[in-house]
Amino acid sequence: MTDVLIIGAGPAGSVAASYLVNQGYSVTVVEKSKFPRFTIGESLLPVSMGHFEEVGLLKVLEDAKFEVKSGALFIRKDDEIDISFAENFTPGWTWTWQVPRDEFDDILAKEAEKKGARFDYESVIKTIDFQDDKVVAQIAGKEKTRTEEFRYVLDSSGNAGVLSKMLNLEVQYMGTGRRSLFTQVKETNREAFKRPLRITFEVLEQDLWYWVIPFSNGNTSLGFVGNKKWFDLPAKDQNDLFRKMMAQSDHFVERFEGKEFLFDVRGADDYTNSAETLYGHRFALAGNTTGFIDPVFSSGVAIATESALLSAKLIDRELQGDKPDWDKEYVDHMKQASKVFHAVVDTWYNGDLQRIFFNGNIQMEIKRQITSILAGYVWDMKNPFVKRHKKLITTVAHVVKMEQEAAEEANR
Repeated sequence: MTDVLIIGAGPAGSVAASYLVNQGYSVTVVEKSKFPRFTIGESLLPVSMGHFEEVGLLKVLEDAKFEVKSGALFIRKDDEIDISFAENFTPGWTWTWQVPRDEFDDILAKEAEKKGARFDYESVIKTIDFQDDKVVAQIAGKEKTRTEEFRYVLDSSGNAGVLSKMLNLEVQYMGTGRRSLFTQVKETNREAFKRPLRITFEVLEQDLWYWVIPFSNGNTSLGFVGNKKWFDLPAKDQNDLFRKMMAQSDHFVERFEGKEFLFDVRGADDYTNSAETLYGHRFALAGNTTGFIDPVFSSGVAIATESALLSAKLIDRELQGDKPDWDKEYVDHMKQASKVFHAVVDTWYNGDLQRIFFNGNIQMEIKRQITSILAGYVWDMKNPFVKRHKKLITTVAHVVKMEQEAAEEANR
């Protein structure tokens, strides 16, 4: 009998697998795709660096020489705010990477495999039976189907939500009315442009933004996210639509004009979701299987690695005969992250956070506290913006608005 079955070989799966094999458990990871494979979510947060370090994955990632992400630039016409993770309110990592996920995920999986985890690619779970003392799963690979027994199952299958579907667990989908489109281009003349390697988010409308994520291999990820109404342009196809949206940029037309797309534009609509159940008898959910909020602050991989490492630790304790309080130690912990990230996302799209960002006179302490959230440190209750999140952002935005109105009145 194998100790743990992990479904999905993304960052969550590899982090959890690495932790568990480090503790001496036997682990099988079942992944439906052949690696390397494309996936979105190319901007990491510093909080994940501690997770990679703890499970022994940091060195192999450092050797890959990914582009360092020490912060992020937010621009809106002539206004900008450059966020530096070195200014974090919460002590912790002050940098991370921006990565092509096909290479990044493949490196993580191969290193977890070297540690002793078994990876079955191009394989799926056909049936699964949670019995009192074990879990019996039927695994279908390219050439054969086999039945195996496990002591525990961790579902990190991302949007596929394997266990949620097989066990009829409720997943709440939020109709945000937002859409995303994305592709990549190859650059050969970056040095001709200002801050060419800085990850940048350009605000085109209050609820429409453009991402630019440069990689160390010369490729750059481009994407648009916003209300679906902004995508309602006459176009022959998604590639044509994407080029028309690129032409609306105030900062990147020259840099990317005429660049060939490395693949046809892809997209997703109404992507925000949340799993109602995060654990049960001999199983837990981790990574994007627990839910996904929005790409604007790159929280996806951070939530994935945090949930993977924490759930793996609780599985370890449970397999040793302990009885961890999953509600208190896991569900509440991950809901805290979700609440804070939802607050910054909601106030971004309603304009409050943008008002603070582009004020031009943001108080340094406020900037440091918000920067810590953007670095992924959403559990630090000493940070007022973590403790009171949405309410405090709204209050500060209101004060900024009143100050701006007073200044305009004085200048009349």
